[in-house]
Amino acid sequence: MTIRQHLAGTDPATAAEPTKKAAQDMLSSQRFDKIAENFATSEVHRSSPTMEALHETLGPQTGSAICDVACGAGHLALSFAGDLPARVVAVDPAPNMLASVRRLAAERGVAVETARAYAEELPFPDASFDLVVSRLAPHHFRDMPAAVGEMTRLLRPGGRLAVIDLEGHEDPRVDALNHELEVLHDPTHHRSYTLAEWIGFLQDAGLNVPVARGAQAESRTGVPIARWCEIASSGAEAERAIRQRLAEAPAAHREALGIRREGDEFFIPVRTCMVIGVKPLGGVR
Repeated sequence: MTIRQHLAGTDPATAAEPTKKAAQDMLSSQRFDKIAENFATSEVHRSSPTMEALHETLGPQTGSAICDVACGAGHLALSFAGDLPARVVAVDPAPNMLASVRRLAAERGVAVETARAYAEELPFPDASFDLVVSRLAPHHFRDMPAAVGEMTRLLRPGGRLAVIDLEGHEDPRVDALNHELEVLHDPTHHRSYTLAEWIGFLQDAGLNVPVARGAQAESRTGVPIARWCEIASSGAEAERAIRQRLAEAPAAHREALGIRREGDEFFIPVRTCMVIGVKPLGGVR
């Protein structure tokens, strides 16, 4: 059974049992259905320094066709509305996330299309978009080369793929702490990739990478642990485990992740990287 068949609700009698990856994807989609409203109201998802930097770097998108992959509540997609793009499409596997996108778009009087799909199987023709974006979502993707390949496929020659996502750390000890915290925070977290790995993904897909910025932060002041866990509906047990793990961690490891401590409280910067790839005018070979 393909991911598209899962999403369409079809189950041919001849289909095999769902793969482990497909089952994990479905569980992730169901989880995000339950917390869609959290993402719609989240200050971290609604705006950030990196979103501002992305707009400054890309410039106006007037007349562009834009696709936001794994869009969540659609904050990044909707942030382009003032540029008067020709088309904005928001893609996500969770129906309630797409419902949030449509509600927020209606409240702002913005025209947006929605499509239910996973990043690894995007239901659009080749060369459909001038700009493809994905923010605070790829760390959930189970097959990054496939997802980046699909997003690249959608680009017209000269089009750009822009990704803002949680950043892994080059030091394996720091990265292990980072991964442990992220999985406690959200059990559907798969992996945070380093900036070098992100550059490799885009280059392997045939893109030039003129912009690659690491050690970014989605919050200028840091998000208190309670609020960080509230957004993701992590639960009280996970919050306690996160606090304990941070208290036990070497201060140097916390500092490497940009995590600030004030007394008994910790503040999470939501550490990210931003990469922009450009599809060659001759297309990807």
